Amino acid sequence: MIVLLPPSETKNPTGTGEPLALSALSFPELNPVRQRLVTVLSGLSPEEGRAALGLSEKQEQELKHNLVLREAATLPALDRYTGVLFDALDAPTLPAEARARLMVGSALFGLLGAEDPVPAYRLSGGSRLPGVGGLPALWKPVLGPVLRGLDGLVVDLRSGAYGALAPLPGAVAVRVVTAEGKVVSHFNKATKGLLARALAQAPVGTVDELVDVARASGLEATATGRWTVEIVHA
Repeated sequence: MIVLLPPSETKNPTGTGEPLALSALSFPELNPVRQRLVTVLSGLSPEEGRAALGLSEKQEQELKHNLVLREAATLPALDRYTGVLFDALDAPTLPAEARARLMVGSALFGLLGAEDPVPAYRLSGGSRLPGVGGLPALWKPVLGPVLRGLDGLVVDLRSGAYGALAPLPGAVAVRVVTAEGKVVSHFNKATKGLLARALAQAPVGTVDELVDVARASGLEATATGRWTVEIVHA
């Protein structure tokens, strides 16, 4: 079983590992696209970077991370990302076998294993880069086959922009809703982080087993289709 997480715009800006080496990342078949994106991002002028990434002048540090992608210190992917979902996941407290069941969908790297060493960066799934354009057209041909080759049940928690990089038919999709059935926005990420933590520690093979694990962790989950689950946020 694999739980496929979205990345986060916010990241731990520090690092303790060796600089980025694409050869150290999982799924080497993705490296040609990774290399192209690293080259483009690290070569953007401040004006190009702000326009392509939708940043303001106050977010200048985000652009600086991109300029030193090849030289900056790295962290394991699960420890690089921060924010609501990753706070709820609390990955540093998970044992190694649980962390190994977690992967991150990334606009820059395509798909990352939990321990893949990556630098801080800024690139969103919906970004359009000079000379590249939209990212789905770039990623789908190479990322799609990698995702379809993952073993066992895949629980896809990616948000829309990252799911669009390469959809994965047959993965379990999870929606967080109110008691009235309306999609939750504010608590969506925290709920998915809690679900990912529970599944990483109690891997499942079916949607029914997923629902059981979610309920055992205190989440009100229901299977709503062959590959869909809803969790009610109280």
